[in-house]
Amino acid sequence: MVPHTIIGVVKNFHYESLRSNIGPLGLRLGNSNWQMAFKISTNKIAPLLSQVESKYKRIFPGMPFSYQFLDDSFDQMYRAEQRAGKVALIFAVLTIMIACLGLFGLATFMAEQRTKEIGVRKVLGASVNSIIAMLSKDFLKLVLIAAIVAFPVAWLLMHKWLQDFAFRINISLWIFFAAGLVTAMIALFTTSFQAIKAALANPVKSLRSE
Repeated sequence: MVPHTIIGVVKNFHYESLRSNIGPLGLRLGNSNWQMAFKISTNKIAPLLSQVESKYKRIFPGMPFSYQFLDDSFDQMYRAEQRAGKVALIFAVLTIMIACLGLFGLATFMAEQRTKEIGVRKVLGASVNSIIAMLSKDFLKLVLIAAIVAFPVAWLLMHKWLQDFAFRINISLWIFFAAGLVTAMIALFTTSFQAIKAALANPVKSLRSE
């Protein structure tokens, strides 16, 4: 074995993906010149690369010149996660749009089905706000049932996905509360138009056939 002298110790740092634990690493000073690393500070990358390539070929004629940027290496490490995030975002937007269309159709159907009930309540003195609250309460019940079913499944899937990373965050409960609140607001916003329309309708027209 060739003896070496330790001249310094550095803090632990990630030299692989965050999926892996930080392992032991030794950095050795040597005379190998087949691979070098440089820290550059310039916006003109192309002219700099051209100068480096010309000097490299002058010093090492016949040797191929290749280079790679450090940010590209990190991008390759986490490219799968970036793609998964984009796909999840696209599907989330599409799911919200489809759900809003379904809620709007359901609100229209329920308002039509309860037209006479709303008319009777208004004749008996029910206010517009109370009727809107009555119709909105039914949809909030559906959102609550959906949340009870979806949140445990979402937590299980996210927990399983995070297990692939040696360094990861913990899933906090406030994330699910915030998601439930946003979902309820979207549901109320989607159904509020039909609820207000039904509450403001003239009860005489809805009760004319009675």
